[in-house]
Amino acid sequence: MKLLEERIKQDGVVLPGNVLKINQFLNHQIDPQLMYEIGQEFERLFKDAAVTKILTVEASGIAPAIMAGLVMDVPVVFARKKKPSTLDNDVYVAEVYSYTKKVTNTISVDQKFLAETDRVLVIDDFLANGQAVLGLLEICQQANAHIVGAGVVVEKSFQDGAKLIKDRGVRLESLARIASFEDDKVHFVGE
Repeated sequence: MKLLEERIKQDGVVLPGNVLKINQFLNHQIDPQLMYEIGQEFERLFKDAAVTKILTVEASGIAPAIMAGLVMDVPVVFARKKKPSTLDNDVYVAEVYSYTKKVTNTISVDQKFLAETDRVLVIDDFLANGQAVLGLLEICQQANAHIVGAGVVVEKSFQDGAKLIKDRGVRLESLARIASFEDDKVHFVGE
């Protein structure tokens, strides 16, 4: 997605440890028009998948997932990182390690929001080591829901996440694929 790549080059900041800071439009401040374009692209990519539900994890995955849900006209469910007092014990859970934050979170989804009749599209903001997406796939499997694929806004192709997801037989569509951060600059796959 050329528009997204241009925005990453314009506003992205490469930090030590192979971290890309794109809080100008996705992770802190959100550009609604860009998110809408991202939602439209996910709809185009998965239009034949008969998606009935989108699943993401809080917090940064919510904006692109909401826009995809709006365009696809399907509900969006987000896995919580902290269990609220209003959530009972009928939940699907998975452990997810964040390499950026160096913490393990137990993510959860109320069982009433995922069913075996659902055709789920998993959406996330970043794919690096794949732990968040794998956790969401695990939750789908607990619900016996059909996984139609995973859509990712930004993939760090030089890390293991994409391979781990594809090795599970899950269709992966990434809108921007980063090949490297050589010389502290973003280099996309195919450049």
